[in-house]
Amino acid sequence: MPRTLTKPQFDILSELLAPGGADAVPQDSAALRELEQLGYIENGRPTPAGAEAMEPYRVKRAVFLAAGSGSRLAPITLNTPKPLVRVHGKRIIDTLLDACLAAGIGELYIIRGYLAEQFDQLLCQYPMIRFLENPVYNEANNISSALCAQTLLSNAYVLEADLVLSNPRLIRPYQYCSNFLAFPAPHTDDWCFTVEDGVITEEKVGGENCWQMVGISYWDGADGEKLARDLREVYEQPGGRQRYWEQVPLVFRKENYRVAVRPCRGGDATEIDTFQELKEFDKSYDTG
Repeated sequence: MPRTLTKPQFDILSELLAPGGADAVPQDSAALRELEQLGYIENGRPTPAGAEAMEPYRVKRAVFLAAGSGSRLAPITLNTPKPLVRVHGKRIIDTLLDACLAAGIGELYIIRGYLAEQFDQLLCQYPMIRFLENPVYNEANNISSALCAQTLLSNAYVLEADLVLSNPRLIRPYQYCSNFLAFPAPHTDDWCFTVEDGVITEEKVGGENCWQMVGISYWDGADGEKLARDLREVYEQPGGRQRYWEQVPLVFRKENYRVAVRPCRGGDATEIDTFQELKEFDKSYDTG
């Protein structure tokens, strides 16, 4: 079934199909009237035809990058992979996995490397998980992990598995186009984007009045197919093994992509980099 919705039409149907989403829909919008005329909305709710029109935008799977050693979080990561560290009593990666399942995304892939066998514990709670092994996780950057999943990136979320997700609604069952989560930042020393007309035009470290990157992205069918090729090409170039995977579509092959920014809030997802940050985020680790 082809994609036929405009972005405003998609946004309205996406909200109406989400729990409690009806309150966020403007009742006087032209897109709402168009959807009613198309027979996609009736009495303020999506019709079966409306739900069917959303199917080409459904997210098929989620890919988790979890191979790294998390060395900056030592000593707690000396014996535990960072995604399995517990924050407020819950494993970091559980916050992401639960959000995916709540959104109806049951095809879950975890790319593992450091202390790989410890991830088997997840199967008790999440038996649907499939593992992909990264044998060079300690020799190459995370582009090597993305390469392990190169055939799985179409209609897929790609998530850094060490994010504590505080807003599970960021993981939605439908996405309109390829995008990266980010939040507005007056200043940051972290990875960030320059954005023009909603499209990412530059990725850089540090900036003013920019968008700070959050490690959750979505890639539509066409872009996922291009990533399968471009990841391999960049990886095989001199120095390619030391690239970050998102630099492929945003820097080294940016002419092949048009990646939107998907706005969120700064506290929606948190990457805890150091043990000091962990103690500040979860006071149970601060034993004085």
